[in-house]
Amino acid sequence: MSDANPLPTEPERIVVPLLKQFHSGKVSAIMALYDAEAVFIASDEGTITDHTEVAARLERDLTVGLTLKAKARQVFVAGDIARVVLDWSIDATGHDGKHVHLGGSASDVVRRSGDGRLRCLIESRDTSSKGGLRYARNGSSH
Repeated sequence: MSDANPLPTEPERIVVPLLKQFHSGKVSAIMALYDAEAVFIASDEGTITDHTEVAARLERDLTVGLTLKAKARQVFVAGDIARVVLDWSIDATGHDGKHVHLGGSASDVVRRSGDGRLRCLIESRDTSSKGGLRYARNGSSH
């Protein structure tokens, strides 16, 4: 990522590069926000640990051309790891021409890398999951 778009060093600042990279429309820009061991939890597809699959999921989101709004509601920090609870919303026009509003909360875990920058380690887009206990480790899920 260029210096014009640096990864954050403080968890409270994760939202700005997230939105900037999402709105760039480039999957590679968004993937730069993810840790090499990242786990992506999608309520409709289960747990994704393969970066190629995460990129495909993001590509699907980007091709729709949505405008994402997000705000950090809570930040909990423990050393080089932080949990960031985000409230997000998307307003768009549906295929039928009607206004569509989507929104919810996400709970992301970020980790400071050796370069001092924070990258997303666990992304959970919907914290209102109704499923039971789900266990995932990079490389496997249960």
